[in-house]
Amino acid sequence: MRLATWNVNSIAARLPRLLEWLEQTAPHVVCLQETKIADALFPRAEIEALGYEVAPHGLGQWNGVAVLSRVGLEGVTAGLPGAPPTTPPEARALGARCAGVRVWSVYVPNGREVGHPQYVYKLDWLRALHAVLAAELESERELVVCGDFNVAPTDADVWDPEAFATSTHITVPERQALAELRALGLEDVVPRPLKYDRPFTYWDYRAGNFHKNLGMRIDLVYATAEVAAAVTDAYVDRDARKGKGPSDHAPVVVDLRDPAPPGGLLPSGAASGEGG
Repeated sequence: MRLATWNVNSIAARLPRLLEWLEQTAPHVVCLQETKIADALFPRAEIEALGYEVAPHGLGQWNGVAVLSRVGLEGVTAGLPGAPPTTPPEARALGARCAGVRVWSVYVPNGREVGHPQYVYKLDWLRALHAVLAAELESERELVVCGDFNVAPTDADVWDPEAFATSTHITVPERQALAELRALGLEDVVPRPLKYDRPFTYWDYRAGNFHKNLGMRIDLVYATAEVAAAVTDAYVDRDARKGKGPSDHAPVVVDLRDPAPPGGLLPSGAASGEGG
């Protein structure tokens, strides 16, 4: 099975590139973020023509997430239960079950700047995510939460920590929130870069940052031990960031061993849990 996550930075603007990438890369499950489109306008027909079931969650021209699946799509949860309310409402999380695995696509708030109300909102949102995952992990052995977390887990995940010294994305409270997610029993599936020595997933459009590799690793895949043990490869598809009109994020692609029936992604020979 192949799982991918990608902040497309507007599915309407990126649709031709997305469709081509889906055909070439052939992921079984795709988590999208920043789709920036209402559900009624989501390009469902074009994506379904490639064999995917589609679960979008979008409320307009901002935010928006989706899960695409060629291996089943059920148990959809649109929105993050317990997330702090906003005006207007935001669409930042969607959960679904694909091939027996509970999958969450998340788009964590940016936070803007330290001390800003949006920074407080970001931390509150991450606490709500922690609560939801803690509850689900009581029964789910095979779970993946992935997407644009807008947090770089370590200093090695940014091109220059000093450049972010007074910024969000690397502060202690943000990183502590990620650490608390991992403490639930989730593992950081770190992809390999296709070029250079660090697997950055985001590069600002300005100042040629992509070509200089002045990036960050903020698109993450957190998985339970059962799923992480099935990983055979993980990489940043840096090529998808090239060319005309790309997203400022690159997809992260994770390959897993074929399912061992009747459990979802458990490695061959392992016992499957009832919650899988």
